Amino acid sequence: MPKSRHALQVGAPDPEHRTSPILSRETDTGELSFDSELEQEACLFNDQRYELGEYVRSGSELLHCVERGVWVKVREDHSA
Repeated sequence: MPKSRHALQVGAPDPEHRTSPILSRETDTGELSFDSELEQEACLFNDQRYELGEYVRSGSELLHCVERGVWVKVREDHSA
C-alpha cells in the first residue's frame, strides 16, 4: 500500500460540505443498505472528489475510497 504513505491531509469533515460516509474496517459494507441513487463511483470529502482506490488522511486516520463511494478507515501497521 505505498500510495497510502503519501496520502493527502484533508483535515476534519466539515458539516457545511458534503463528505461520503466514513466506515470503520470492521463494518461489513455488504450488509449495509444503500440507495442505488446514492451509490457513487468516487468519494467526496468536504466537496472534493476522490477516485475509487485513493487514500486521504483526516487527522491521524487513513481513509480509503472504496466501491459505492464510501470511505473506510484503514488500520496502519507501524511495526514495520
